[in-house]
Amino acid sequence: MSTPVDTTAHLAVLGAVPRFARPLHVGAPNIGDRERLLQRIGTILDTRRLSNFGPMVRQFEETVARYAGVNHCVAMCNGTVALEIGARALELSGEVIVPAFTFVATAHALAWQGIRPVFCDIDPRTHLIDPDRVEALITPRTTGILAVHLWGRVAPVERLRAIADRHGLKLMFDAAHAFGCSHKERPVGGFGDLEVFSFHATKFMNSAEGGAIVTNDPELARRARLMSNFGFTGLDRVEALGVNGKMSELAAAVGLNSFESMDAWLEVNRRNMDAWRRVLAPLPGIDLIPWNDGDMHNHQYVVCEVDASRAGLGRDELVAALRAENVLARRYFYPGCHRMEPYRSHPPQGGWRLPVTESVAARVMVLPTGTAVTERDIAEVGALLEDILDHADTVRAALAGRDPGQALEAQ
Repeated sequence: MSTPVDTTAHLAVLGAVPRFARPLHVGAPNIGDRERLLQRIGTILDTRRLSNFGPMVRQFEETVARYAGVNHCVAMCNGTVALEIGARALELSGEVIVPAFTFVATAHALAWQGIRPVFCDIDPRTHLIDPDRVEALITPRTTGILAVHLWGRVAPVERLRAIADRHGLKLMFDAAHAFGCSHKERPVGGFGDLEVFSFHATKFMNSAEGGAIVTNDPELARRARLMSNFGFTGLDRVEALGVNGKMSELAAAVGLNSFESMDAWLEVNRRNMDAWRRVLAPLPGIDLIPWNDGDMHNHQYVVCEVDASRAGLGRDELVAALRAENVLARRYFYPGCHRMEPYRSHPPQGGWRLPVTESVAARVMVLPTGTAVTERDIAEVGALLEDILDHADTVRAALAGRDPGQALEAQ
């Protein structure tokens, strides 16, 4: 638990002692039952089976598949490799349409395979890929669509499926944010030709490091597993091109341990989300993005949009002021993949035109949550935000002349 520091000083950005002694992180790892994890690790060490589709990995795959409502799960060493292998299993090539408002690994996984990511703009309300823009970007070189379930909100799966079918395209989903989420009573995992989960340490359900491909297509699952193990089909028999994408037994043990605590973690996230709603509601210009209450949601991200005209401070100024207090708020996914290398240097003719992405990327602020954050912490941050906004002119003057990027990367 992070304990606020008693101080008579005002705000850390003005030179005071930070309000929190220990940083509040976005995505601090959730840790399950330590004794149970050590028992699992002891079993692994006793059997000396550390990798190569051992019993922990097989159990983890079965558990993920059952929870996601799919027939097949292939566990991977991380989500990025799962995206790369997923793209190869689908035989994607040429161009694939992808949102620019996502973690850069979504685009890199395509480019690393020699596939050109074609960046698509997003819906300003949901932050999800805009299906109308998708259709406008399709060319004879397009082989697929890689959409993202952002913040745990499910992409427009029905419209994307219709577009993909109409044009003969493969449909793949980056579901890194969406384990434990649903759409119209269907769990995330069975949409599209395949979906990819991340179980990185920052995800609410983690295996320390890991990922998975899930699908209902047995042939896709077979190809993905083959590619994740160098193309081996048996001892000394290689039948395909592959890499080492396997999940280790130790990672699977952490993942299985996480499953046992997942319901409790979801309850903490829901509790924290309710607390954030209460503290943010009276603050001008800091708008918590709404969720569809009809769907299951993991609430692992607390996402706001900052309206500088109402708040009196811009997003970067607010984030810098919070980070000075050890509240490590984040701007996601700034400045958009299309403004990062190598994509920035190789735009299409006329340049990347993604006005909604750039507008949203300039406003989004993500606040800390998870089991390392308490309701008391959230109430304290709410009071801190109110104080910052009440002294907006002074805070702005203190930040004037600082490079926002350097200020935000300092911690």
